[in-house]
Amino acid sequence: MNVTTQWRGSDLARQIVVLSAVSFMLIAAVIGAGAFGNSAVQDQQGGALDTDGSYLAPAGPAFSIWSVIYLGLIAYAIWQALPGQRTNPRQRALGWLIALTMTLNGLWLVAARFGTLFLTVVVIVLLLAALGWTFRVAVATREPRGGIVDSVLIDGVTGLHLGWVTLATVANIAAWLTTVVPVGLEDAAGPIGVVVLLVVAVIALATAWRSSWRITPALATAWGLGWLAVERFTGSPQNTPIGVTAIVVAAVVLLPPVIIRVLRLLRPSVD
Repeated sequence: MNVTTQWRGSDLARQIVVLSAVSFMLIAAVIGAGAFGNSAVQDQQGGALDTDGSYLAPAGPAFSIWSVIYLGLIAYAIWQALPGQRTNPRQRALGWLIALTMTLNGLWLVAARFGTLFLTVVVIVLLLAALGWTFRVAVATREPRGGIVDSVLIDGVTGLHLGWVTLATVANIAAWLTTVVPVGLEDAAGPIGVVVLLVVAVIALATAWRSSWRITPALATAWGLGWLAVERFTGSPQNTPIGVTAIVVAAVVLLPPVIIRVLRLLRPSVD
């Protein structure tokens, strides 16, 4: 038998850790949603995490993407626990990392509920770094792949998670800075917000390029940017330059991966 398919004690441990991590994340999410009589995430930290907490916070419907991400992570946790996945080299390379991202996801909710706003910034930056590393490994670890299920539950879900947290990190940092920066500097929030969104565009395009133009990270980032624009046009605080920039950046982020992937489907010989 090939050594890569031989059973190891760490294989079962990995499967258990992934199931434990997703359970912790879901419990934290239920509490964060306001179950058991506690306040919801947007009402914690003095409302700093609500849609009006900063100039870079997206509108409420944007957060519905968490439902898709959570369902994907639950499906992954169940799938990776199957006996047939126990010695899979892809699971060995990625299972621990995905468990780490789920744990950090849950810890962010714990930090929002019981910690400080600055602590949520620390945790989400760690989550973003972990997701970036996980996605890099997922893209680099090409063989053996498990078909459409593997692509959706590993590359797809991790990509969505990464793309959304990229924008969520910006919003989280902006919410924290809003609480510590003197009120007199509020006039600078608009220009700074525009510059930050341009940086988001660079990061998102770099992620797409390094991942051979995977669509899911760009899709999640563009989704958040679209709702950020909605909030700046119709919500509070309003800011037209940031809203316009968010729309432009969403298009810049999403169109190249979509166009390149379509061209590759039409011309399979083109890498």
